[in-house]
Amino acid sequence: MGSEVKMNPYLPYPAVIEDIKVETEDGNLKTFRVVLEDKEERRAWRHVPGQFAMLSIAGKGEIPIGIASSPTEKGHLLFTVNRAGVVTTALHKMSVGDPIGVRGPLGNGFPVDTELKGKNIVIIAGGFAFTTLRATLLYMLENRADYGKITVIYGARTPGMLLYKEELKAWQNRDDLDVHITVDREAPGWDGLVGFVPTIAGQVKPSPENAAALICGPPIMIKFTMPPLEEVGWKDEQVYLSLENRMKCGIGICGHCNVGPVYVCKDGPVFTRQEVQRLPVEF
Repeated sequence: MGSEVKMNPYLPYPAVIEDIKVETEDGNLKTFRVVLEDKEERRAWRHVPGQFAMLSIAGKGEIPIGIASSPTEKGHLLFTVNRAGVVTTALHKMSVGDPIGVRGPLGNGFPVDTELKGKNIVIIAGGFAFTTLRATLLYMLENRADYGKITVIYGARTPGMLLYKEELKAWQNRDDLDVHITVDREAPGWDGLVGFVPTIAGQVKPSPENAAALICGPPIMIKFTMPPLEEVGWKDEQVYLSLENRMKCGIGICGHCNVGPVYVCKDGPVFTRQEVQRLPVEF
C-alpha cells in the first residue's frame, strides 16, 4: 500500500516537524513527529508496519528511517532517529516548525493483514531497532481480535536507553500482552529483568505453535536469539527479520543495497529468515 498522490518516486513530500522528543539518556535518539504539509497528501498516505521512508534535509541529503508510527495513528508520522552521521546530526539540530522532506512509504512491511492474522505473535527487539516493531505492536493492539497471544521481549544496554518508556509501562499493565523488558546489566533503581535479549528469549521459551516471531536488532543479537528459539521448535519460515543494507535510493534503482537476487529497499526490508538464509554468505 502506498500513497497515490505523487507519481515521481524521487520527489519527497514537503513536511514540517511538529514535535521532538528526546528518547534516551545520552540524547542520541530522538523521536520526530512529522506532518505532511498538503492535506490531500496527508489523507492519501498509507503505510504498512515495517515500511520505511527517506527523510531529506536541504543541503545535507537524505536517509532511510523506519516508520515508528502505526497506520492507525492518523495525521502524522513518527520517526525515531539515532544521531550517527551528517544527515542525522543535522536532523537532531532541527527544531519544531522546521521543514523536512518525506519520500515514501517504501519497501515491504510485516504481513499484518495476511500471514500474521490469527497467529500468536512474538516481538523481539534490541536497542533502537524497536521503532518499526512499535508501529506493528500498536497496529495489532488496535486490531486485537485478529491475533492470538502477543509476547514482547525488548532490551537495551541501560534503563535510560530504552525507547518509548511511557508506552512500555502501559503495555506491561495490559492483561492481553506478555511483556518482558530487560537491560544488559544491573543498574541503580532498576527492578526489572537483567540479561541480554537472547538470554531472556531462552527463559521465556515462546511456543512456536501457530506463531510468528518478528525480530529487529543488531545482527549479533539476531544471531544469538535464533538458537534458543530453535531449541523449542521454531522454524526459519516462522521468523521475520527487518534488515538494513546500505539503502540509498529506496526504490531498487541505484544498486547500493543489492544482495544476490534481492534489493533490500524494494524486496525488503522485511524478509523471513528462510529467505535470508538463501542470500550470499557475506550478507
